[in-house]
Amino acid sequence: MASVTLSLLAILSAAPVVRPPAEELLRTQCRTWAAEPKNPWALAHGITLDGRAFKARDGRPAAEVIVSDFLRKEGTGPQADLRFDAFAPDGTPVEPHPNLLVKTLLLAGYAPSQSFRASGSPVTLRALVEDLKRDFRREAALSSHGAWTLDALSHALPPGATFTNGAGETLHLDAVMNEALASLEREQAELMAGMKAGLPQVPKRKQGIYAHPCGGLHLFQAVASHARHAAVRKAWGPRLDAQVDVLFYRLSSESRQYDAALTSAPPAYRLPVLVQMVKFYGHFLETLGRYREETGWKPTPTQLQSVTQAGALLDGAVRRLEAAGAFRDMESLKATQHQLYLDLIGDACHAAHGWGYWRNHLGG
Repeated sequence: MASVTLSLLAILSAAPVVRPPAEELLRTQCRTWAAEPKNPWALAHGITLDGRAFKARDGRPAAEVIVSDFLRKEGTGPQADLRFDAFAPDGTPVEPHPNLLVKTLLLAGYAPSQSFRASGSPVTLRALVEDLKRDFRREAALSSHGAWTLDALSHALPPGATFTNGAGETLHLDAVMNEALASLEREQAELMAGMKAGLPQVPKRKQGIYAHPCGGLHLFQAVASHARHAAVRKAWGPRLDAQVDVLFYRLSSESRQYDAALTSAPPAYRLPVLVQMVKFYGHFLETLGRYREETGWKPTPTQLQSVTQAGALLDGAVRRLEAAGAFRDMESLKATQHQLYLDLIGDACHAAHGWGYWRNHLGG
């Protein structure tokens, strides 16, 4: 009997450890850490992954917590000023990118009539959109932090719409989005030139698109999402196709640089590199997933191979993070490397969301 037991133990010890798929690790990371009711930015990322079903740890719908607990109202009536602070007094991010929260609610599919309690009275999503329109300024929307405003505006208004902001300016949605496409072209011009010249990579130096949060992929999402309208796709035609090509070139260019950085980085700097890899590969999959779903874009076989490559690169980065104990040590990171802690929440949510668009292609 003892020999049988020892043999069984030997077999069990020799059996390979079955680890959960990368997508499952990302989803668990997002759902666990984005559910903090005192962190509306994190809650918004949970909504990005799970939509209206996502709840805070206290059991309330995440959207309700965001609006009820963090919206500031000044004045009364339809002209009341509605705003979210960029950060809470303790430094917790609330809305570090203007209109990120309204954009999240719109993309989650909440109806304009959806009502939330805030400062003791109801506030509808429609009222939040009206406030966005009043506060809209072209220069801010076309700045490096304007992508979320553009995405929200495009989802709140139909193509051809006009609106008047609080400064009395009449704005045409299509003209604004045309300017956004032109801005994307300017910001990615160096990458476009590198692609046309056949360069293996364009170094990242925080120039152009790299000066934007998340490498400017939210700007691409906002612009490309407006092309869900057939008339916009027809008007933009090859201009948008060219930006899609640049995005695929970025995968090749940036993966080389991450691999080099990971090889040369001292142990203390490997974790930030891995997190940056999850950020880029996850946003890459999410960006193209949204583009395909919203516009009907059909990737070529070569482009699908690149999507598969991005999935494999994301999988590798996630497994290295797991092996390094990053997901296990979140509480410690929260106290010692707070920005890295936040990145591990937001980027996990975006990456899991991106993976979900391509699950049938990537597995998981």
